[in-house]
Amino acid sequence: MDPNVIKLAMGAAGVSGQQNKLYSWGSNSVGQLGLGNTTNYSSPKQVGSLTDWSTISFGSRFAIAIKTDGTIWSWGQNSNGQLGLGNTTYRSSPVQIGTGTTWSKVSAGTYHVLAIKTDGTLWAWGSNNAGRLGDGTVTNRSSPVQIGSQTWNSVSAGDGHSLAIRSNGSLWGWGVGSNGQLSIAFASYSSPVQIASGTSWTFAEAGKSSSFAIEGGRLWSTGNNNYGVLGQSTPPGFDSIPFVQVGTLTNWSKISSKGSSAIAIKTNNTIWSWGRNDSGQLGLGNTTNRSSPIQIGTLTNWSSVSTGGFTTLAVKTDKTLWAWGRNSTGELGAGNTIYRSSPVQVGALSTWIDASADSYPLSGSCGGITQD
Repeated sequence: MDPNVIKLAMGAAGVSGQQNKLYSWGSNSVGQLGLGNTTNYSSPKQVGSLTDWSTISFGSRFAIAIKTDGTIWSWGQNSNGQLGLGNTTYRSSPVQIGTGTTWSKVSAGTYHVLAIKTDGTLWAWGSNNAGRLGDGTVTNRSSPVQIGSQTWNSVSAGDGHSLAIRSNGSLWGWGVGSNGQLSIAFASYSSPVQIASGTSWTFAEAGKSSSFAIEGGRLWSTGNNNYGVLGQSTPPGFDSIPFVQVGTLTNWSKISSKGSSAIAIKTNNTIWSWGRNDSGQLGLGNTTNRSSPIQIGTLTNWSSVSTGGFTTLAVKTDKTLWAWGRNSTGELGAGNTIYRSSPVQVGALSTWIDASADSYPLSGSCGGITQD
């Protein structure tokens, strides 16, 4: 799931006069849009009036966001304590998690959250089924708990597992591994384990039942190949370990995969997709599944991407926001509920610095941050 996952783009915090506004749209069945109600919206609506938001990450019907002052906030579904507020009460407006002011990066999985502080320490909360929090237990946590004592560069919370890159560039994983998504065995782990050799890993994405990682510009995948999401030649639905390189190219930059599809950006700012496509979520102008990367259009100005269950959001280098895929609850932000199999611009703003799509499989919610 960009990161998510590891975040798509970050605003330059603390610039005098800068306004970082938070917007949300789509399904709002449990208040996951943070607007203080449960009304769906098919166009972006500003969340409150504050202008100090830095980054946002949607899980499954909940969201976590960090402000420029280093505080962290949450809202939406909370059945597993994924809001980190010490309880399981749902919230329809942002609520601060604790009082800390050193939060730096966050990734919301389906029902759990991983976050890194400015000192590089890793924290987790929410559902802990199969040890997806990495604290050595399978006990749910409704407040942040520190994971080990190491320092980390990035994290990615998936459906039932987690990936992270340490400050030395090594790649680690934990949680559900029954489909091979942890690369080393068809087994689950409740504490971080190194899942690939080397110390030059730059990007990791924990998907639904699969994992992706980049080192030296090479893209690697492992786990379940449902709908061809691994981008490999193995049969769709086949479980594969260990990591296998996707093609032979060495210019991959980032990837997002929350469902059974994957969208990736290369260093030349082209965007590529593969996997499940029944709602047009691959952005290729059709609904045909693909088992290997296909370029979306011919443009070379894509900057960041976030996939949801059946929806994709992407920001261009000109800071315009684009969406495609399912639109049953207005999650494309286009003011309607028409599905799109090709990118459509979300509004007319050219100030977007971050965007995140919900992984909930039955309806979609989205959010993003603009920087004026």
